[in-house]
Parts: sequence; structure tokens; C-alpha cells
Amino acid sequence: MADDHVLLRNALANLIDGFGDYSVILLARNGKELINGLNPQQMPDILLLDLNMPEMDGFETARWFREYHPEVNILMLTMYDAEATLIRLLQTGVKGFLKKDIHPSELKQALETVIQFGYYYSYDSTGKIMNLFRKQDAETIQKNFLTEQDVEFLQLAASDMTYKEIALEMGLNPRMVDNLRDQLFVKFDVKSRVGLAIYAIRQGLVRI
Repeated sequence: MADDHVLLRNALANLIDGFGDYSVILLARNGKELINGLNPQQMPDILLLDLNMPEMDGFETARWFREYHPEVNILMLTMYDAEATLIRLLQTGVKGFLKKDIHPSELKQALETVIQFGYYYSYDSTGKIMNLFRKQDAETIQKNFLTEQDVEFLQLAASDMTYKEIALEMGLNPRMVDNLRDQLFVKFDVKSRVGLAIYAIRQGLVRI
């Protein structure tokens, strides 16, 4: 389990251990600490990850496990269930989403379901996903589909870096960054960098 809030992390670990059929083998503050602490010879059946963590967040951690240990089932803890967040989580191979305010019985059900069937989506999440993939919502999917370059730019745009510094950080020339910015302005129907930053925060792409 990885979560940067120590009280929540420990409380969840105690809760899961109390279910009887599960044992938490490692607690970590972020994805980097989790990966460094795991024994390659004793990989867990399930990872419970917080979406927003410093150094290596839930998205980055899920991508790493998808590449190196795709057999591990990942459940993501998040307070965000916006369309862009759900689409991005599906892209990373996450097997289910859990809101942080769920009842303990739902957490237990999620663990049991992901072991038995390989995935778990709550009724609310399933409804959102099905609505996204309805034929008439193809435009919504396209609007909320983000490339890794889009995500990196949005995260940097929400900082105090200048566009020139962002271009240097991303390894792009300034004109390419300007084009990327303008495309996102149109895509999200915003008119300023502040609008992009607000979008990034609402989608859980930036910690506040």
C-alpha cells in the first residue's frame, strides 16, 4: 500500500489486516518507496495506491507495474472521479477505483472482487465509464483523452515556471510549447494559463 498520509495509511492497513483473509506486507509514502521496498520474489496480489503522492504518484506507479509486473492487480484510491481521471486510469491498466470515503465493507468487497475477477468498479464508476463509451459521447472521450505530453505540460503550467522554462524542461522548442498550449486552450475551452491550471487541479493532475 502506498499513501503519503500516514494516519490514513496505517488505519487502512489495520482495517485490511482485520479482514482476516488479507495481510498488508508493505506500507510506503509514495510509489518510489514502494518499488524500492518490495521483494521481487514476493510480489503482492494487490496494490492499493493513492492517486496523488509526491515523488512518484499513482499514475506513474501504475505505469511502472504495468510494464514490469502486469500480474499485480492495482486498486487506486482517489477523491477524483472526473472523466479525464477515469480515462487516464484505464490507460494505465488500473483494475479499479475506490473513493477515499467508501465504507469498509466496500473495501473488502473490492479486494475480494479483484482477486476473483481481476477488476473492481463501483456502481457509480461503472455508470460513468459506460456513459463515456456510449456512441454519442465519443466527443467527450476525445476531449478528456490526454497524452503523457499533455499531462506533463499541464503539471508544469500549474507551476511558476515560464513557458521558456517549461520548453526546456520538456525538451521542446518554445514554439512547440506555444502550439501545445493553444491546442489545450481549444480542447478545454479555456482562455488562459490560469484556466489550464484550474483544469489540472480539478482532474487531480496537480497536488494542492
